[in-house]
Amino acid sequence: MRDGRRCGAYPGRGRHPARHRHRPRRTALSEDDTTATGEDQAAVLQFVGGPLDGRVEIREARHGEPLPTITHTHLHGGPKVVHRYDLRSLTDSAGVYHLRPRTSRDDGGATD
Repeated sequence: MRDGRRCGAYPGRGRHPARHRHRPRRTALSEDDTTATGEDQAAVLQFVGGPLDGRVEIREARHGEPLPTITHTHLHGGPKVVHRYDLRSLTDSAGVYHLRPRTSRDDGGATD
């Protein structure tokens, strides 16, 4: 303390935000950690059809297996437009999401 004032803090507000630093978290390494050895690979996923046609997504192994179905909802000034994509695996680390054909239940008044 200098001259009876508190240094580095605002009265009633706690610590000064610029001086407050978070310590990085330390994680313990385990023997069965596969990310360090490179055994897990990222999955390359391509989309075919619909608004995502031609898009390629690289899903890192830490996110787990790719989902069997993805729902894409397009929000705009009009009604919601929903598209569903089903995964077809090519290899362990590659797959293609194909646009699911519309059914009478999916139509519900929305158009492509």
